[in-house]
Amino acid sequence: MHTGIANLPLHDGRCPAWLFEKMVLLARAVIELLALEEGAEGVLRRLSDPFWFQSLGCVLGFDWHSSGLTTTVCGALKEALRGQEGELGLFICGGKGKTGFKTPDEIYRYAEHHYLQVQPERLARASRLAAKIDQGALQDGYDLYHHTFCFTASGQWAVVQQGMNTRRREARRYHWLSSACHNPAEEPHAAICSQQREEAVLNLVARESRDARECLPRVTREQPEQLEHWLTELQAKALTLPRRHQLWLSDLNPRRLRTVFLRTYEQVPSDFITLLEIPGVGTQGLRALSLIAELIYGTPLSYRDPARFSFAHGGKDGQPYPVNQTLMEHSIRVLSRAVERAKLGQNDKRKALRRLARLFPEYP
Repeated sequence: MHTGIANLPLHDGRCPAWLFEKMVLLARAVIELLALEEGAEGVLRRLSDPFWFQSLGCVLGFDWHSSGLTTTVCGALKEALRGQEGELGLFICGGKGKTGFKTPDEIYRYAEHHYLQVQPERLARASRLAAKIDQGALQDGYDLYHHTFCFTASGQWAVVQQGMNTRRREARRYHWLSSACHNPAEEPHAAICSQQREEAVLNLVARESRDARECLPRVTREQPEQLEHWLTELQAKALTLPRRHQLWLSDLNPRRLRTVFLRTYEQVPSDFITLLEIPGVGTQGLRALSLIAELIYGTPLSYRDPARFSFAHGGKDGQPYPVNQTLMEHSIRVLSRAVERAKLGQNDKRKALRRLARLFPEYP
């Protein structure tokens, strides 16, 4: 399975309580069965695949193309695993809005009550870095508002996070998988799944931006006053710059960015990842440093957007048909019984499910 990106339209409204309760029950049965079949790492691989995640949301009865699918499915999964984390060796942290910022605290709490084969600091760092990259290093116009971090007792992890573009009324979902992310600084998304491509994207994690990433730490060693002066000069010449530079320079305030320049100058980052992890270095700071690196030092930047479903029980908004509660409850019972029998060593239904799965070729 691959990590990737999915684009979804913003939808208003909330998931009805009765549907969310059934989503939790069905999600619990699906995840327990999947964990028995493929292990906790297998669950992470599935969740990191945008196609499988979208299909899971449809199976659970949510809108197939709604931005709320991400937040609601992640919430249902988190609730479904509550109290069973130790048994499955699978943990889910984070969520929408302020809950997402509490992810490191949740990781440490799990570490206090469960045996983990990895230091919680490493997991907390991975969580923060994934959010920092999709918010600051990949500036595609979508501001993150949801961050869910899933991990196993062995230290494998997956991230599902979503950003919002209020002007376009669209959301973009980002998927990460630790085993597929060999270098978080370069092409961390192994596959991209999206119908929408943005025109003006500052992509610091693109392969083409490698020289810029290597140059950025050198730029931060310049005196903050010099960086402020260069940025002011760039804004003065904005009329002669490409359109993308005009867009990005227009909302940069050189004087206010002096604090960021001073912080990076004092801490002297050794590489791009270290620069990302400096507190206070966000979207505008990275943008300013990148434009200075390109226009003063000549290092090229990438402006390439990395982005380029099925039903089982109906959808919340009645598309393609209303949720069939009777059918959904039946699915919950069947899967729950399969899980219980599997735990008792009665694998007949698991074998039947495997035979059923073989009838359908797996998507690439």
